[in-house]
Amino acid sequence: MSVTVRLRRVYDEPSPEDGTRVLVDRVWPRGLSKESARVDEWARDVAPSTELRKWYGHDPARFTEFRRRYEDELGAPERSAALDRLRELSRRGPLTLLTATRDVEHSQAAVLAGRLT
Repeated sequence: MSVTVRLRRVYDEPSPEDGTRVLVDRVWPRGLSKESARVDEWARDVAPSTELRKWYGHDPARFTEFRRRYEDELGAPERSAALDRLRELSRRGPLTLLTATRDVEHSQAAVLAGRLT
């Protein structure tokens, strides 16, 4: 069975191909109402820790180390359970992981997509 996981910014206009839309940021995006976001679920428990997020600072030069540290964090029970939920959603149909980050390819959403596909 093929799993379709897409990455998008939460600020982008929703698409019919998105399937289930899940926000994977710990903090709700600035300036975006919950109604306009059209998010099906908010999986804050799967997001990186505040400490890791601040250390990373969305610096692409740190992405490899960020990925390693984040993969370690995903082993924690609460994050593991949240990751299992994303796996379940991905088996039901298309899944779009949403983040407020500008560089989606160097984000926690990209790391998660790699774990789900």
